[in-house]
Amino acid sequence: MSDNIEQALDNLVTPHGSPALNILLLEGEMLENALKKAETLPSVTMSSRERGDLIMFGIGGFTPLDGFMNKADWQGVCDDMELKSGENEGLFWPIPITLSASSEQAEGFEIGDEIALKAEDGEIMGILTLEEKYTIDKEHECRTVFGTTDTDHPGVKKVMEQAEVNLAGRVEVFSQGEFPTEYAGIYMTPTQTREEFAKKGWKKVAAFQTRNPMHRSHEYLAKIAVEICDGVMIHSLLGALKPGDIPAEVRQEAIGTLIDNYFKKDTVIQSGYPLDMRYAGPREALLHALFRQNYGCSELIVGRDHAGVGDYYGAFDAQDIFDQIPENALKTKPIKIDWTFWCNACQSMASTKTCPHDADQHVKVSGTKLRKALSEDEEVPENFSRPEVLQILRDYYATIAKEDRAKVELKGASAK
Repeated sequence: MSDNIEQALDNLVTPHGSPALNILLLEGEMLENALKKAETLPSVTMSSRERGDLIMFGIGGFTPLDGFMNKADWQGVCDDMELKSGENEGLFWPIPITLSASSEQAEGFEIGDEIALKAEDGEIMGILTLEEKYTIDKEHECRTVFGTTDTDHPGVKKVMEQAEVNLAGRVEVFSQGEFPTEYAGIYMTPTQTREEFAKKGWKKVAAFQTRNPMHRSHEYLAKIAVEICDGVMIHSLLGALKPGDIPAEVRQEAIGTLIDNYFKKDTVIQSGYPLDMRYAGPREALLHALFRQNYGCSELIVGRDHAGVGDYYGAFDAQDIFDQIPENALKTKPIKIDWTFWCNACQSMASTKTCPHDADQHVKVSGTKLRKALSEDEEVPENFSRPEVLQILRDYYATIAKEDRAKVELKGASAK
């Protein structure tokens, strides 16, 4: 790596709670030996969410954590958004990162045991060295993290369905799963994004979080950030979603087409990360900022209903929560943007801060509205999305029989 790149890397925001990324992914001879050992160990099968979390440990996305949380940290994160044990005591963290096992399995494990961590397809993904076994009040986690215990909430449902006992301990990670191959050129580790930013000479970098193909409001948000930053990373979630959300490979194609046709060259890059959505609204917005700090981003774009679902959160709760945490909790700061929409009078995208016209001139766009229109084969107004993007999405929905399409309901901020 050249001296110029090394210097440019030093100009990026430092990782969360650490001067360097905490990368737990094994390579070479260490990986070979660990894999052989893991085949002889008792094992736990991880959920999709836990698997994504393990990969983030491996690539340094959850720096400075070195494994799944113990009970003190679980309690501290739920109640105070703060780690409570070890060398990271007092460090800000907004959502528990935990691993669960059945009571029967947990009874067979002793403190100090090494446990192989398997994906649902049987792949051995890593080893956990057991430091603690504990039970939790699942409803308490849901109330504090999601603000509800309603099992219609997809994040709540996952927590309530997880196994009875949490297993805490340091991890060694063997694999990044299918992400580097299935999403080659899109999936990037924090090390890779930092190097990419450095090569481009970017210091002030905004992350744009998305689990949807980008519509006109998303495009507008990203372009606002381009105006005030050196560059924008459009960062797509590549893990599991809820029924009715559009798969990662379709989003990837749609976003790439949008970038090629409607953004100036070298102002944005598209990337992806391996987590499942938790749909935790405000708390998840904080987690998004935290791990984007690890990816090298100094800003996170936070628009309407960030990481929300249904009508569980207010339109701007995810912005307000950044004002409720200590000022030094995160180095990555929010770029807060108001309602954005197409204004028929302005004949352009605008926001409530810039447009003087009445609401009857505004066409409010949301990913949910777009998915609903496409899933029901309705006409989509041209001011909702770019035509090249719409064609990709229509082609995708054409592959799904109408009776097999998930019902999309308009609730909360997305219905306005």
